[in-house]
Amino acid sequence: MVLTKSIQKTIRIRIITIASLAVAIFLLTVLADHPQLVERYYSEGFYPFICHILHPVFNIFPFSVGDVLYIAAIGYLVFAFFRLIKLLFKKEFKRAGIFLMGITIGVQISILMFYLFWGMNYFRLSAGQRFNLRDTNYTTAGLKAVTAMLIDSANACRERVTPADLSQTNGAIYQTAINAIKKLSDDSANFRTYYPDVKSSLLTMLLNYIGTSGYFDPFTGEAQINYQMPVFNRPVIACHEMSHQVGIGAEDEADFAGFLAGTGSHDRLLRYSAYHLAVDEFMHALRYRDSTANNELKPRISAAVRNDFKAERAYWLHFQNKADIISSIFYDHFLKANNQPQGLETYNRMVLLVMALYRQKVH
Repeated sequence: MVLTKSIQKTIRIRIITIASLAVAIFLLTVLADHPQLVERYYSEGFYPFICHILHPVFNIFPFSVGDVLYIAAIGYLVFAFFRLIKLLFKKEFKRAGIFLMGITIGVQISILMFYLFWGMNYFRLSAGQRFNLRDTNYTTAGLKAVTAMLIDSANACRERVTPADLSQTNGAIYQTAINAIKKLSDDSANFRTYYPDVKSSLLTMLLNYIGTSGYFDPFTGEAQINYQMPVFNRPVIACHEMSHQVGIGAEDEADFAGFLAGTGSHDRLLRYSAYHLAVDEFMHALRYRDSTANNELKPRISAAVRNDFKAERAYWLHFQNKADIISSIFYDHFLKANNQPQGLETYNRMVLLVMALYRQKVH
């Protein structure tokens, strides 16, 4: 009888906890429909407070704490699955139900932590509104003109890159990217950062096979990159991931911030890395809009830059398999669920922001 009362009490407590957490999550979804409130009270209010706590603490560790936590979480979920099967096999349904409710509570807490620690930034005002870059009605001629400018900049930057630049350690690349993000923060309140840092992911081999160049951990505030990808990709990707630490949620805005940080730097490799990314994005956009114009600009890309694009493609194709397709589908749905309805195409919307930035140069 004592055991039965104890179980009943546990069940009641867990049901109340699940209901309370569900209400809290619902309230966050209500707030998400009001970007101005999110901007004022979360992105410019609560989130900087989180940054001052999380970033300096996790920067102490030379390795990715988030990676360790993910590995532990996956291990526990595997354990939990087999334990649940075992309880059901023994027909201990009450214990199985209590255990399942415990897992549900854990998932709910994780969802709350995700949005409270960082995820609400997905629902803040758009970059176009915050930076006054809302003129997105660009013409094909304008797109072609800016693409040509970017190609010329990439070519010029690539000529200045030395073998020593391409032989830099990851530590040196990361420090350059950190300095660039700090400079961007000093130059504009829209990119205010707090203790920026970037780390090599412990899961880099996995990232290779799922075609990922880096990621941001919303639970620890750590920015991590794939440290094995081509060296000319690493600097701007490091800036991209650290821009998430700034409170930038959307991937197109993170690419834009990485571009601004890179082109505003005096480091030869980082500047080239930023223009290399921009050329890739713009040529993709131009090919989608006008394949003839795209073909006309291809010869304008220098041999060195073309060779880098070939090396980049070869690198990722080496690891490409079904896991890449599965991860792309998953991440596409994740972006769409977090105020980025274009899914993976969101990355290509960086073009809109750069076009708005360049619009005075093409009129």
